[in-house]
Amino acid sequence: MTLNELYQGCRTYRRFLQDPIPEDILKELLENARIRSCGRNAQILKFYAVASTEKVAALQGMVKWAGALPPEIGTPRQGEQPVAFIVITKPTGEAGFSDVDVGIAADTICATAWEHGIGSCMMGAINVKAINELLTLSPEENTRLVIALGKPACTSTVVDVPESGKLAYYVDDDRNYYVPKKAFEDVATIL
Repeated sequence: MTLNELYQGCRTYRRFLQDPIPEDILKELLENARIRSCGRNAQILKFYAVASTEKVAALQGMVKWAGALPPEIGTPRQGEQPVAFIVITKPTGEAGFSDVDVGIAADTICATAWEHGIGSCMMGAINVKAINELLTLSPEENTRLVIALGKPACTSTVVDVPESGKLAYYVDDDRNYYVPKKAFEDVATIL
């Protein structure tokens, strides 16, 4: 798979098959995030793979899905929820480049997952306090992002922006996703 093919397929997924993710793949996701570039090589982020059935079930209610869609369409139903999550934390009060580091790590995790046919959804609408309690994190750790994981039970396709100009993603009758992207010449320039 080329990088272009990877990024065409590595979209956000919100419906998952219930196949467990092998521990060695979870370790690879965390390892690639660990060794990825970060600001000042400070290595301030921590990563938690949540894969136990009990904790995954508990975490389901601590995240909000698909803000652009009604919950009955955008939220996974029972039997199509993620089978694992990765929680990314950074030290409380850490500013500067740290949120860029979170983005780099999250993208690394999602791309590595897709290489194994595992879909993902980065989630920032999360209940930080409840997640910190569930994972028994210290007060010095701040949950910054949660990534839902599982083999996709839907498709997610890049499409051109419609004539209306609306960029909001949408679903069809089978609850497959379509993600409008601006044209290359509207966002990129080669000088």
